[in-house]
Amino acid sequence: MVASSLWCLMLTLGLYNTYDKVKVVEAHYRGIARGAPIAYAYGFNLALIGFPYEFEEKELVEFVKDNTTIGASGLYLQKLYDEKRLFVMDVPEKGFPSQFGSLVVTTSHPERKKNASAEEIADMMIKNRPLLILIGLGRKGLPKEYFEMAQYHLDITDGKGISLETCTAIGAIAARLYTIAEFKKKAIKKY
Repeated sequence: MVASSLWCLMLTLGLYNTYDKVKVVEAHYRGIARGAPIAYAYGFNLALIGFPYEFEEKELVEFVKDNTTIGASGLYLQKLYDEKRLFVMDVPEKGFPSQFGSLVVTTSHPERKKNASAEEIADMMIKNRPLLILIGLGRKGLPKEYFEMAQYHLDITDGKGISLETCTAIGAIAARLYTIAEFKKKAIKKY
């Protein structure tokens, strides 16, 4: 079952490249191919930030489809593109475009004053608040300036501080937020 299409306008899963910024490496298109089905299944848009591709979204979709069998050989990346839910951008110098809404960085060590639980983020989803959930793709993690820029820090393990492998984190973040939000929406409808 694909997630509510209303959320698609409001939620964006952002994959921020911390691998090579100059040349394309296998980890780039494999990460994209892994993130696309997760984004599609749980009603998120997909933003690819800082990848060393010199082509537009359509060409990127074809490149990924030609270079991996992950994600049904790019089928879900193609669907995101066809539904205008795929965004490819350079690293923003002064913050992300306002259409993406509030920036939520994912981390196993959130700042106390910016810490938001999965429940709090799910509440924002239910209220249709636009959110950009930013995940660092690669072992370096997100640059420090994004932690300062972000309104919220999300530890998907809700305070356990457990660092997850990137693709595990992508799945855990989307699935957990979606599940909590759906549960809360059903509870609201009962009353």
